[in-house]
Amino acid sequence: MSARTRPSGRLDPRRAALDAGVLAWMREADWRADEARFDALARDLFAFQFERCAPYRRFCAGRGRTPERLGSWREIPAVPTGAFKELALRCFPAEDTLRTFRTSGTATAARGELHLDTLELYEASLLPSFRRHLLPDLAAGARLRIRVLAPSPEEAPDSSLSHMFGVVLRELGAAGSGFDVVEGALRADPCLAGLGEAAACGEPLLLCGTAFGFVHLLDAMAARGKQLALPAGSRVMETGGSKGRARDLRPGELHALLEQALGVPAARIVNQYGMTELASQFYDSVLARPGEPRRKLAPPWARVRVVDPETGTDAGPGAVGSLVVYDLANTGSALALQTADLGRRLGDGFEVLGREPGAEARGCSIAADELLRDGPG
Repeated sequence: MSARTRPSGRLDPRRAALDAGVLAWMREADWRADEARFDALARDLFAFQFERCAPYRRFCAGRGRTPERLGSWREIPAVPTGAFKELALRCFPAEDTLRTFRTSGTATAARGELHLDTLELYEASLLPSFRRHLLPDLAAGARLRIRVLAPSPEEAPDSSLSHMFGVVLRELGAAGSGFDVVEGALRADPCLAGLGEAAACGEPLLLCGTAFGFVHLLDAMAARGKQLALPAGSRVMETGGSKGRARDLRPGELHALLEQALGVPAARIVNQYGMTELASQFYDSVLARPGEPRRKLAPPWARVRVVDPETGTDAGPGAVGSLVVYDLANTGSALALQTADLGRRLGDGFEVLGREPGAEARGCSIAADELLRDGPG
């Protein structure tokens, strides 16, 4: 069975129609923030998830939100990400699970799980977003050398990030692409040798990884007294991950260190915002919209609200609030997620400011109290 198909004979016609509508939007070359289209698809998807996921139905009904009483997509109840640590939020039979992605965590901490019965939407969402925000200058059909400071999907099969990088290398990577974290450790010398080779031959490349991976690369370079000047056209993509496993650096600090060590200008360093519980990702605008203020941009099939934590209403322009994400690519789980992050609206995008104190614990509490309580199935 292909990794992108569902078990034969179990394709739900209603779900298939929802997937087809979202996939059609993802495959359009012209990105337009069509509000009416998003609202219609979100309403249909909410009705399906309300019907097929009993814990989510109880959660929504407890807030007086049903498909019949929905004014707009903004009223769809958002599940705290902590809920994914408490139970399986899926809209399909458990036996149809094709892949389970898990959040990072220690051996003793509970880990959130996203269950998928198809990888088609996940991959269809990630590729156009990655191309637009990391490779906007790459000609159609062209490939670029891509090195990744993270484990391969074979080494970390339950990591959504490793899966993402595996797809990117498969579809966009040129010869010399690959992973530089093996058995949980950065292969510093081979990695630096490869980067040095690219610098010597003038071949631009894309260097991707978690902030954790980049901290270890910087440490390895400092220990060897090494600096590089990667070729013009090179770029860096860094994303969060493995919190608590290395010294914590804010994005601005990390970008300054990377610019100094690798010779890649800060304007060509892109931060990605994503999470295991979501199928879509959000990227800094610096390569897609050069010269404009740095901000995170969402694909047309996703929306990010910045809401007042007390009232749940939209925070004013520039005001700090909680980030709530609506992702139509999440057809098999929950399309609306209450994150544990703070941010603020910046024009047509947003800025991530860090974790909201106590948000994760509150999310787990809500999950236990509301999603797990007894109620009609």
